[in-house]
Amino acid sequence: MATKEEVLQYIKTLAEQKIVTKDELDLAYDSGSGIKTDVVLTRKLGISEILYYIGGAVVFLGIAILLAQNWSTLGFGTKVLATLGAGVASYFVGVLFSRDERTETAGSAFYLISALVIPMGLYVVFDNAGFDASSYGSQSLISGILFGMYMLSYVVFRKNVFTLFSILFGTWLFFSLTSFMVGGSPYFDDWKFYEYRVLVAGITYMLIGYAFSKNERASLSNFLYGFGILGFLGSALALGGWEPNQNVFWELIYPGLIFGALFLSVHIKSKSFLTWGTLFLMVYILKITSEYFSSGLGWPLALVIAGLAMIGVGYMSLSLKKKYLSV
Repeated sequence: MATKEEVLQYIKTLAEQKIVTKDELDLAYDSGSGIKTDVVLTRKLGISEILYYIGGAVVFLGIAILLAQNWSTLGFGTKVLATLGAGVASYFVGVLFSRDERTETAGSAFYLISALVIPMGLYVVFDNAGFDASSYGSQSLISGILFGMYMLSYVVFRKNVFTLFSILFGTWLFFSLTSFMVGGSPYFDDWKFYEYRVLVAGITYMLIGYAFSKNERASLSNFLYGFGILGFLGSALALGGWEPNQNVFWELIYPGLIFGALFLSVHIKSKSFLTWGTLFLMVYILKITSEYFSSGLGWPLALVIAGLAMIGVGYMSLSLKKKYLSV
């Protein structure tokens, strides 16, 4: 039996000769390790798959325009049928299509329609029942219903697309429920509270992405890493404030957060961490120089130093990508 080193060397040789691809190796590894992959979220999208999803979005747009233009003339039954009825029907069509691998991607397009249209249907129902559907309480109920629906769907069907919808509606539930709990309390600054919640959501996305990277939901990791690190670094930068209302604490720890993200990009092999960490480091350099060195002769010199620093950051990012993240 060949040793591990011999197998790896043989794979390296095959890769150099362009005989096998990384996707084929990943598929072989998943097959041997017993990991079941969801082909909808792992395969590269072709023209037909892209048209499926564009078509789903156009269907949603058509229903939304229909309601907007005829809201006052359409009866309650027609509104429910056009929204909630269409959403439920799309969901079950998606279930039927997903049973055959050849039509599974089309099934996901119908799942997309259901995820976009059912919230409109619930809005119609809540509005007709006399509730303020735009209030945080009603939004919490609507997002909670959708979160529970798609979580249950994942438990039953084990499709990663339901995991994705659960995360999105769970995020909506988190923001609407926390806003409902706080209400109009004078102790909470609206913008600061929002920034801290984005920070928490970003951390949560990254942790979920890391947990998913070790199981059959690994295809969702890059999505979660990307939006997680974007929300985390973006909110942390906003919490640092702007002149003349800077927050010294966040401005001082921000470089540590960025370099932590760059370090983790190597550890978890994430290009999203590297890309966003590099971009936010450049933004931070410009922010600090404009706030503290914008007066007198120090401003031109600060710009020169900032420009050189950004060149250095770009070179460091490229070196890390080539050394640790190249496929």
